[in-house]
Amino acid sequence: MIYLMRHGEITQSSPRRFVGRRDLPLTELGRTQAAGWGERLRGVGFKAVYTSPLSRCQDSARLAAPGREIVVETRWQEISLGAWEGLSVEEVRERFPGEYEARGEDLAGHRPQGGESFADVAERIVPLLEALADGPSPALVVAHSGVIRAGLCRVLGLPLKHLLRLELDYAGLCLVERGRQGWKLHGFNLQPDRF
Repeated sequence: MIYLMRHGEITQSSPRRFVGRRDLPLTELGRTQAAGWGERLRGVGFKAVYTSPLSRCQDSARLAAPGREIVVETRWQEISLGAWEGLSVEEVRERFPGEYEARGEDLAGHRPQGGESFADVAERIVPLLEALADGPSPALVVAHSGVIRAGLCRVLGLPLKHLLRLELDYAGLCLVERGRQGWKLHGFNLQPDRF
């Protein structure tokens, strides 16, 4: 079984800005969310714990799997939004006319200037999921919403253009495994108080 967890809550500005790979820390609530998983998953006995290099994921992993060795893997890093990172939607529309709308029309394939598409993300995530399915189980991965949703869409055979329909909250946990009939999703967006 692969446990895919989104990092805990981070501070959001108003107006909301594209985060991408900006290294924003956890809020106190985010730390509490991750620690809640540490309590609920205490008896799981993870064989491996992987995380994105961004601090919000590493800190979440330490709280969700206390005392376990954590392996930092750069490919679990969030989608690169390139020149959009740190900008509001209005700023993107002003600086890159038509690009925000173009991304909405081609969510899977559109790349912001200097960034990645969700298809690019899926291409780097699927081999990681396949390797985890072949490796020692259970494994915990603490990563990002875009990464988890893109990977799940691809292995479950769902169109990437619909990935934003998969609402994954901060500290949301997904359970997935590959069996004889292919990949199966056993849980999505689980929270410690509902696990």
